[in-house]
Amino acid sequence: MNWYEKLNKYFPIEEMKSKQHMELLLEDTNGHYQKDESPEHVMMYAEFDTCIFIDYLWVSAETRGQGTGHKLIEKLKKKKKPILLEVEPVDPNEIDTEKRLKFYQREGFKHAASIIFQNRSFQTKEIAPLEILYWSVENEGQAFIFEQMKKIYQSIHSYKSIEIYGRELGDVEEVLQLDKNRITRNLLTV
Repeated sequence: MNWYEKLNKYFPIEEMKSKQHMELLLEDTNGHYQKDESPEHVMMYAEFDTCIFIDYLWVSAETRGQGTGHKLIEKLKKKKKPILLEVEPVDPNEIDTEKRLKFYQREGFKHAASIIFQNRSFQTKEIAPLEILYWSVENEGQAFIFEQMKKIYQSIHSYKSIEIYGRELGDVEEVLQLDKNRITRNLLTV
């Protein structure tokens, strides 16, 4: 099974970019988008001057719980930049959603509860709400994380969307909002 098949089998279709999308990002000369893989893991991430964005992190079922994910996160933490990622809310029918949140909680991530991310699925075109988690050395606030997410949305998620999907994916101002009064439970108290 190749790297894309591993991701596609594990992640919900609502969250998956097309293989073409990821390959074009990897080929782009700016070099932001990167792939770290072995038979036991696949991590797709983008590194910018101001942050790192983990797009996908997959660890094989056979090696989960053996420290692979921790080592990958530690490798990124050594760069001393905020690390951002998106997660789906806990689904009681999908046990891995809760396990994922517990893993990120153990790794020191925080929930950016004031950020509303109403992403539209690349594949199904349906609204696929996601929550933002982040880790940082400097304890940057959620307004900073929000600005980074806007940059990520424009340079990673919307990258060549007309060429790849035949449509715009949505204006960043429609998809991402910052609401400091948003009332939502902290995802990391599972």
